[in-house]
Amino acid sequence: MITTRYIGILTRDMPVINTDFLIIGGGIAGLFTALKAVAYGKVTVLTKKTIEESNTGLAQGGIAAAVHEEDSPFLHLEDTLEAGAGLCDIEAVDVLVREGPSRVRELIQAGAQFDMKDGNISLTREGAHSKARILHAADATGEAIRIALVKRCEENPDIKIVENQFLVDILTGTMGRECYGALVYDAGSDTPLLYAARATIIATGGAGQLYKNTTNPDVATADGMAACFRAGCCLTDMEFIQFHPTVLFSRDTQRFLISEAVRGEGGLLYNRQGERFMYKYHPLEELAPRDVVSRAILNETSMAGGEYVYLDMTAIPKVTARFPNIYRTCLQRGIDISRDYVPVSPAAHYTMGGIETNTHGETGIYGLYSCGEAACTGVHGANRLASNSLLEGIVFGRRIVDKVEEVLYRRTIKADEIFRHFDPGGLFVPGEEKLAPGECKPALQEIMWDKVGIIRNEDSLKEANEQVEYLYNNLARGNDPLAYYEVINMLTVARIIIQAALWRKESRGGHYRSDYPQRDNLRWLKHTSFVNC
Repeated sequence: MITTRYIGILTRDMPVINTDFLIIGGGIAGLFTALKAVAYGKVTVLTKKTIEESNTGLAQGGIAAAVHEEDSPFLHLEDTLEAGAGLCDIEAVDVLVREGPSRVRELIQAGAQFDMKDGNISLTREGAHSKARILHAADATGEAIRIALVKRCEENPDIKIVENQFLVDILTGTMGRECYGALVYDAGSDTPLLYAARATIIATGGAGQLYKNTTNPDVATADGMAACFRAGCCLTDMEFIQFHPTVLFSRDTQRFLISEAVRGEGGLLYNRQGERFMYKYHPLEELAPRDVVSRAILNETSMAGGEYVYLDMTAIPKVTARFPNIYRTCLQRGIDISRDYVPVSPAAHYTMGGIETNTHGETGIYGLYSCGEAACTGVHGANRLASNSLLEGIVFGRRIVDKVEEVLYRRTIKADEIFRHFDPGGLFVPGEEKLAPGECKPALQEIMWDKVGIIRNEDSLKEANEQVEYLYNNLARGNDPLAYYEVINMLTVARIIIQAALWRKESRGGHYRSDYPQRDNLRWLKHTSFVNC
């Protein structure tokens, strides 16, 4: 599996933009980090498309934190470790649960408003949580947070948000030991730009669009992970993909999530025969971990035929008021959640692995950091606990800024230095150029869904590996540079996911092998990491 260093080329005549902090990604991780970083210098936030498009805005359930007197960080830690199936980094989880409540309070101070009950924050419970610790804003928590953070960023003259900026490559110095910034393609002007920065922070989100069925927006194509991998960062735990079990069934590639909070409030699952079935798979029934519920639904549909099961919300008190966004969306499909069962099936939802970092967001390349879903801090292990994702973004985004002061006082980036270290010999050159990006993308999504999905085995993974290699080696440039770059990124990360899934000969968390259905702690209580040598 050979991966080149660059997919874009630098030229001396391209515009150079200087900033102190370059934050790539406009979700909760990027925006919260921007608000913390601006105390130390100028901040530029780049978004792939508009500021509205991110996984944050689609997050329904809420943000988990031990803020109630009957809860504690220790209990939150226990639940996170249990969900992570033995692969969580305990130090990282301890940081998450201890610092989480303070970061949530800072979110509130920034203008995020959560639902209240009798003068206190209303908390709900989700799958695999032992306590009700999910703060929420109806069923559109992520959007409420995103709006508040965008407003605060736009009010600060030292934070500049630039839309339609596609990350092409991370730019580094000799031997890839130091980051100088990023090569970016401006979709508005159809021109490449060079952003030089003293600290570069990757908060580009996950890789859900690698799959045919996903809850992720179309910007979630693993661009940050791929660019960092080409630059020499480790990608770790990439075999662990979380499939959300309850997604509104449709023929759309991006599907509408039915929040886990629905089951936390009493929603029940029924098969096509009208029978509850989760009791057969886990003692927590509907509140079992997501991987268990997803496989249970897949098993029920396989036995009975059909492509979905039913989610019953009719017994939830004031369900339309508690879940207004879900109510409106389902009603547009002719489904009244107060009276009707909702057809649901699993879809790719979250990438547990990513760019390997320590607990201060450092990647191993000086001046390059990552946070949010793009990063692998070790918090999630093999399976993310519900509603820990938004929390992770703000906790580790803040910790990047806590540590980055030493970088700012030691580094001055000059454009000449960047151009001098660029080696055009490391540029990706397509082979036969037989397949246009528009052909490769849906083909890849089909392969990943059918062969690298909820249930895997060696034969299907090997087939997927051969097919994805063929796509990678026969990709044509086409007429759309962005489509070309995006498909290269998707293929790069897909190859790593497949190889990691082939190597891990056991089942654990979000990685299930039908040919190795048991967890094997003797051989596989460890991480898998990939680096571009």
